[in-house]
Amino acid sequence: MSTRDIEDQIREIYGVEVSESTVSTVTNRIVDHIKEWQVRPLEPVYFTCWMDGIQFKIRHNGKVVNKCIYLVIGLKNDGLKEILGMWINETESASFWLGVLTDLKARGVEEILIACTDNLTGFTKAIAEVFPMTITQLCIVHQIRNSCKYVSWKERKTFAADLKTVYGAVNKDAARHALDDFAEKWGSKYGYAINSWENNWDALTSYFDFPLEIRKLIYTTNVIESLNSGIRKFTKSKSLFPDDQAALKAVYL
Repeated sequence: MSTRDIEDQIREIYGVEVSESTVSTVTNRIVDHIKEWQVRPLEPVYFTCWMDGIQFKIRHNGKVVNKCIYLVIGLKNDGLKEILGMWINETESASFWLGVLTDLKARGVEEILIACTDNLTGFTKAIAEVFPMTITQLCIVHQIRNSCKYVSWKERKTFAADLKTVYGAVNKDAARHALDDFAEKWGSKYGYAINSWENNWDALTSYFDFPLEIRKLIYTTNVIESLNSGIRKFTKSKSLFPDDQAALKAVYL
């Protein structure tokens, strides 16, 4: 509920007038909990980490700007997932991700075995600096969507079926051959799609180095997208946040 919703609800049920600012003051008590949660110690090793962000409109210096709250989910050695933290920023960059990863390291993380992302700007460079042994896997689902985005709708079904021979191959060598065949067929029309696969090939095909059970876990960022979908459901009533703290409160709750 927004602060206005709470104000209306209290008036309707109890007949008591409570201003929006009073509601904000009461809910601000959660800020201390957020600060404690954000600096809590973490596990030394996470088998997989998924990273993604959610965009919100936030008032900043008298203007409405788009800011992103970035979340990191880690898979622990007991098989359970844990949200490691949340960070707010206007833009992605290597320096931003360096700050996030350094924060995780300072809180006790020694190793991240596999990091799954949606080709986040500057992330690959940052993780190589902080966790040099980490394997990066770009989200195949996002890559497919980006590849199909500008394909004529009449050809999209055939294009997608041919693309499946690449990411659905049995191993990396077979995937490479499939990409060559795909490029030969579609390169003249949709060269940008082939270039995107070529330029990110190593990070897109890391999952081929693992058994099928692990491939299913790491080839997509669906784990964190599912969380983001739930957060959007509970924040959709709030089209604009007055400041960063209000956005962080809503997402944390």
